[in-house]
Amino acid sequence: MDQLINLGIFLSLVLIGYIFGRMAERRHFKSIREREANLADILTFSERKIPTDFDNCRGQLVSGAVVVSVDYFKMVSAGLRNLVGGRVSAYESLLERARREAQLRMKEEARRLGAKVVFNVRLETSAISQGQNNQTRSVEVYAYGTALIAPANG
Repeated sequence: MDQLINLGIFLSLVLIGYIFGRMAERRHFKSIREREANLADILTFSERKIPTDFDNCRGQLVSGAVVVSVDYFKMVSAGLRNLVGGRVSAYESLLERARREAQLRMKEEARRLGAKVVFNVRLETSAISQGQNNQTRSVEVYAYGTALIAPANG
């Protein structure tokens, strides 16, 4: 009987994790899409060399960092996927959200500085928390680049 209760608790936690995790993920993706549309005028490039068109601009480092934790359902489904191998799609959406959020925060900083373009954009990703059996519990994504700020007219 205790095993049946434990199984019921486990399945309940998985279901709750799935429902609330999906709701949070959908809200976050909606926020990301809205903010991306709002910041679409700030262009980002991975190129290191800045074109000569921007020679009169001042460069300044801008960055954005985010830490996103894994919900219980994603941990369970990733654990099951590790048993059989293959893509861990539960983590793919987590990383996509984190990358897009970090870039948005970088663009928001660029906008506050008055920049319209960011060059040499780089992304760093790391697992910052490990659980039992080396399961990733959260990821950090750090986006950074050089914002080019046009000189003030005057």
